[in-house]
Amino acid sequence: MIAMTPLGLLLVLLVLCSSILVAHGGDAAAGAYMVIATSTMKPKTFCSGHKVAPGDVPSPNSTWAPLHHLYGPCSPAPSSANSTAADVAASMADMVDDDQRRADYIQKRLTGATDDKQPMAFSSRTSQYEKNGQYATNGGLGSVPHLKSLSTTATTNSAPDGTSAVTQTVIIDSGSDVSWVQCKPCPLPMCHRQRDPLFDPAMSTTYAAVPCTSAACAQLGPYRRGCSANAQCQFGINYGDGSTATGTYSFDDLTLGPYDVIRGFRFGCAHADRGSAFDYDVAGSLALGGGSQSLVQQTATRYGRVFSYCLPPTASSLGFLVLGVPPERAQLIPSFVSTPLLSSSMAPTFYRVLLRAIIVAGRPLAVPPAVFSASSVIDSSTIISRLPPTAYQALRAAFRSAMTMYRAAPPVSILDTCYDFTGVRSITLPSIALVFDGGATVNLDAAGILLGSCLAFAPTASDRMPGFIGNVQQKTLEVVYDVPAKAMRFRTAAC
Repeated sequence: MIAMTPLGLLLVLLVLCSSILVAHGGDAAAGAYMVIATSTMKPKTFCSGHKVAPGDVPSPNSTWAPLHHLYGPCSPAPSSANSTAADVAASMADMVDDDQRRADYIQKRLTGATDDKQPMAFSSRTSQYEKNGQYATNGGLGSVPHLKSLSTTATTNSAPDGTSAVTQTVIIDSGSDVSWVQCKPCPLPMCHRQRDPLFDPAMSTTYAAVPCTSAACAQLGPYRRGCSANAQCQFGINYGDGSTATGTYSFDDLTLGPYDVIRGFRFGCAHADRGSAFDYDVAGSLALGGGSQSLVQQTATRYGRVFSYCLPPTASSLGFLVLGVPPERAQLIPSFVSTPLLSSSMAPTFYRVLLRAIIVAGRPLAVPPAVFSASSVIDSSTIISRLPPTAYQALRAAFRSAMTMYRAAPPVSILDTCYDFTGVRSITLPSIALVFDGGATVNLDAAGILLGSCLAFAPTASDRMPGFIGNVQQKTLEVVYDVPAKAMRFRTAAC
């Protein structure tokens, strides 16, 4: 039985790229520029906590949990040793390269040029940048649910139904459809190391493999990988960066918070996986995409296909995840801006919005509206934003013009606007605001502008290609995915 802990004990993991420079100087709404003290580059040894907003409590129609980076003082995982500047630069380049592969893959999915069955190249490296306490790749969110198994000898640390609980740390990904965890047997090196005990299906009285002849197996669609010798449905996932996971598609009960049990929740019981996406000792992934197998769709009657999150700006701060809409949060509605949420029948997994303009240092970029005709994918797992080349060139020119007082540094992978802030006590950044369809204007936090010491934007291959709103840009925003209303909502300074 899969279950989350009661909300008071539930921890949620955030695996996303944290910029070296962090925001403590206000957001873009405060003026045309913002100031960041370089002392914030130093890692903190304490967790700064979470900004509690009205409605951040469980209710029968919603559940809430804090979010944190995988490594750092807010995480239960120990931080890795410090790396050298050269290590950080090389590893950051690897991370951005992986992110570009993900972006290329999603663009092909959106245009119908590929599907999830096609084999992908993968990287199995674990870089120091990825493991460093200040940084983590693969900008996805994650939780610490419990996998429940039947205890035949003891009832210590038991769940309310009398079954024992085993903590499992998983990535939460709004750009994927099938949830999965590593299950026994899952030998190395076919599987990756995880810090939590492997889930043992044999110890769960509510677990069952999905039969090959069932409707649930047929509904896997592109994630179906045939049948096992004993007629059990097999699943397989290819992630955009080349990582993969395969195993037995399964049923079990999913408990979310103290109220709700999702009977017969469908997930993958993985017996093999590979790739850099799982270099964090995590057990698997909890999918929040738009496809029929995701947690969002499977819990539609409970949470109404609405969820939101706020990605914290640093490894020493907390954000939050909300499933459903607590009634108490209604008073926050006036503080949100809204834009239409788009979907594609060709690739229903991905959530998309229309970007209409960009404002830098209080001035709109002189970019023709037609440049923004293609939609942009927004999710928790793409790291940096991709813009139409015409828009990116205008943004880069405006940003560089405002940063002439700082020494330029060599590019890092596709990031071509980087700086050397050695010896600088404070940095003055131009504000950046994204304007979406319908006039929704979102002021980026200072932490949403830089990745390391580079401008966290890149161009797409052409103005007609789909773009991306990356998780760096989403930091400190509450991002609400309201699927029934076909709306994406934003609230600034939420965490």
